[in-house]
Amino acid sequence: MPPSTTAPTTAVPPARPPSADAQARLLLLIDVFSETKASKGIEGRMKLAKLDFLLRYPAHFNRLMAVRRPDVDAGEDPWLTGTIEQSMIRYKYGPWDPAYYALLGALTGKGLIEPKHEDAIATYCTTPAGREVARALAENESWRPVRDRAVLLRRYFNLTGTTLKNLIYETFPDIVEADWGTHL
Repeated sequence: MPPSTTAPTTAVPPARPPSADAQARLLLLIDVFSETKASKGIEGRMKLAKLDFLLRYPAHFNRLMAVRRPDVDAGEDPWLTGTIEQSMIRYKYGPWDPAYYALLGALTGKGLIEPKHEDAIATYCTTPAGREVARALAENESWRPVRDRAVLLRRYFNLTGTTLKNLIYETFPDIVEADWGTHL
């Protein structure tokens, strides 16, 4: 029997090359989690993806903050246009972006982040050069709200990747019910 020529309805389109904006967003996020002396950075791609989901989707962040920390001001929406550059997809462990491998590779190749592998977990932290670039970005009026939101994520959602996944699944059942590969 010849192979099917029709793609499944949940097929994921090929990922676009990592954009400079996506690299800047991830660099700021990783840098904020690398700032404290006790911090190792962001432990695991699952945690990175869940934090990035909350950074990219401000309505979901605001809803989760209202549930977990109703007395805390969620701050300025980092995406003034309300549009998401590239939507994430529903994957096995929740929101995911197939571009993460290319984004993390680009940031590593430029010497801006350093991945460390302990056991089976990759931890991402900024290098001294990455800290400088992140600080320069944070001084820019366009990127300051992104950094501020990342600070709120570190303060209130510095949880394990599994705990973040479970929290997202509990708060957003529509994500759990979505088919794998569905754009969020």
